[in-house]
Amino acid sequence: MPPRKRKPTSPGRRFQTAADFSELTSSEPEKSLTKSKKRTGGRNSYGRITSRHRGGGHKRKYREIDFKRDKDGVPARVASIEYDPNRNARIALLHYRDGEKRYILAPVGLAVDDVLQNGHGSEIRVGNAMPLRYIPVGTTVHNVELKPGAGGKLGRGAGSAIQLVAKEGNWATLRLPLHRDAPRPHRRPRLDRAGRQRRRRVGVDREGRTKPLEGQAPAVTWCGHEPRRPPPRWRRGQELRRAPPGVALGQARGPHTQEEQEVERADRATPPRTRLAEVTPCRAV
Repeated sequence: MPPRKRKPTSPGRRFQTAADFSELTSSEPEKSLTKSKKRTGGRNSYGRITSRHRGGGHKRKYREIDFKRDKDGVPARVASIEYDPNRNARIALLHYRDGEKRYILAPVGLAVDDVLQNGHGSEIRVGNAMPLRYIPVGTTVHNVELKPGAGGKLGRGAGSAIQLVAKEGNWATLRLPLHRDAPRPHRRPRLDRAGRQRRRRVGVDREGRTKPLEGQAPAVTWCGHEPRRPPPRWRRGQELRRAPPGVALGQARGPHTQEEQEVERADRATPPRTRLAEVTPCRAV
């Protein structure tokens, strides 16, 4: 099914592609496996619009698809490959040996007159269905059930494929088709502190490793260089600053002791260069 390129009659049509329906072998569906499909047009039971921008389109009939594949031990022949307007994948009509007809999802490589079978003992080939315990590791599958007997829920769209990675006991590990877009593990301390990584000039790459962020301001403070005077804090239009050394911060604390005053005098007498040399320099994590 190669994509068909449209004729570039306008700039918008130049890069458009459409599906090539060359793999279809029948244009009419099986009447016994179709039923009417009601469309609401965005209206509720009172006839009032509750979902906008819905309505119109071509009338469709729903094809009943066999997602369970529970007819074990009975061979079936692929009668036709058909188009389904309700999904982006193709469907295949099966004629079982006992006379029953069912629709299934048509995988890539399935052709007309192929013989398929379900259940234990079936051959490992395209189109057959069986429990995961009988499928070898590394096989690519589709239409996977989440609960036994509930029908396939995963891997039903066109182009989707699920790989059986490992099996252990009654459990199986599957690699879903969107595993590359899944979130990577990262080294953030808490979920509600995600922005603090950028504040510290440290980011997280797509592989989960921390890396320094270049060209991000501010901050010398978060890289180990403590400023000589803290920045002002604004609240209710007033500028608040930390009290200078040697001045009591409040009556509750009382006056400074003699030892604290001597330490503050020695600190003020220290040259600025010596004080900066003792600070740990900023380094990339």
